[in-house]
Amino acid sequence: MPIPILDNHVHLQPQGHSVEAVKEFAKAGGTHLILSHLPYEEVRVRSAADFPPSYDITLKMAERCRSETTVGVDVTVGPYPVLLIHLAEKQGLEKAIEIMKAGMEYAQRLVLDGKAVGIGEIGRPHFPVTTEINEASNHIMSYGMQLAKEAGCAVVLHTESATPENMKEIALMADKVGLPRNNVVKHYSPPLVLEAENSGLFPSVLAKKESTIEALGKGSRFLLETDYLDDLRRPGAVLSITTVPKRTMSLLQSGRMTEEQAFKIHVDNPLEVYGIKVRS
Repeated sequence: MPIPILDNHVHLQPQGHSVEAVKEFAKAGGTHLILSHLPYEEVRVRSAADFPPSYDITLKMAERCRSETTVGVDVTVGPYPVLLIHLAEKQGLEKAIEIMKAGMEYAQRLVLDGKAVGIGEIGRPHFPVTTEINEASNHIMSYGMQLAKEAGCAVVLHTESATPENMKEIALMADKVGLPRNNVVKHYSPPLVLEAENSGLFPSVLAKKESTIEALGKGSRFLLETDYLDDLRRPGAVLSITTVPKRTMSLLQSGRMTEEQAFKIHVDNPLEVYGIKVRS
């Protein structure tokens, strides 16, 4: 039986390879991906009213991929964390927070309408910021978790590099609003697979060879991602869109990954986190 293969975190750009990249993913053996929203040059977010057309770009790219390829595509949408800084510079922090929260609310509406499976990527900037921006980011992230709890969906988090310490911090934030920890996905995660390392959050491990092998050595409670950016100026960044299927096939052939582990990672875990069914 062919093994379904999911890439948990992919970006596509309207002016990038878009559908053609997804065709390459399919050719390499990929069967499903999670398309994560990212700000686009085509729609600059300056107010809450800009979120619907911005998210619509992601939704339309997903629909086109579904119609023109064999790949199953699900979507997560949310206000990218770094956007807060740009909004605060132009409109002040209080107004910026209001706009970001409105972006969360519209993302929740898309989940409730069945157009998205999660709110994300949301969180806080991955680089040092002022205490004021960090506190505001945490407030917005917590609000997103609360909305996800209400919608019964996952959140996908963009933060600084994951450590056992900040995974614990985030887990406690989820607890405070009642969002199950297994519905919190730490995107771009190192192989923090053990519960002592991730505090019950779900790591989405960047599918580099060494990281994937280390993750497998600890268990199979993780997802794999490329964080493919579809940026024509940086081909293959962060990883090539074909990486997850090729990595999975290679590890299966070498005996470093069992079929049972592959099904757990690519089928059981996405079902647990997002409620989606990944099929070959």
